[in-house]
Amino acid sequence: MHRILLIDDDENLGPPLATFFQRFELQLVHATRPSAGLALLRSGGFDAAILDVMLPEMDGFELCRNIRKESDIPIVMLTARGDVMDRVVGLELGADHYLPKPFEPRELVACIQTVLRRLKPKGHHQDHGPNPAMNAASSLFFDGLEIDTARRSVSRLGAEIELTGTEYELLILLAREPGKVFSRDDILNQLRGHEADLYTRAVDIVVSRLRKKLEPLDCIKTLRNAGYSLALRRLPL
Repeated sequence: MHRILLIDDDENLGPPLATFFQRFELQLVHATRPSAGLALLRSGGFDAAILDVMLPEMDGFELCRNIRKESDIPIVMLTARGDVMDRVVGLELGADHYLPKPFEPRELVACIQTVLRRLKPKGHHQDHGPNPAMNAASSLFFDGLEIDTARRSVSRLGAEIELTGTEYELLILLAREPGKVFSRDDILNQLRGHEADLYTRAVDIVVSRLRKKLEPLDCIKTLRNAGYSLALRRLPL
């Protein structure tokens, strides 16, 4: 059962949500203060976090920033106004998904299920996995970059790097057709589905974050007024 941490100062929100989450084999733990939530996250054992924007001690954006300094756990943010700028700022800080308040519990479960699908499968080590030929077939190799799609892992110059779900999905989109130019609309439709119209600036933010994590490789090429492409040479298996 996946464990989900909710950080929201509404004491009446946690218990009914926890009961509802159990129907979907999700265990919800509720913290009403950011300090308590951070302590729980540091104790380990959580698969995703839900953060309210309006919190005591620090707002949800600062809390998201603090979590991202220590962890790449999937994060869903609850935005009271559904403000586009709130969402853009949260995305820039590393959030994976958004839901405006008030929300239906089933909507929140759907968000959590979406971000959980982006988690790397656990326990898939090379020495216990499929045969080498199958491992090779599930990997994409470039100059200095390797993407293992079976494990959802990315290695830069031989060292594995941590990407958020959105960063990984963007990299996979570009890597499957290196050299092809994807417009912002193409990328938004792939990453955000029906919410694509809300994230005009979001692509640039995710690309910037991904570029920084892939340094010193110069992976992503910007074509003015056109979009982005992966600028690495694909290597044969």
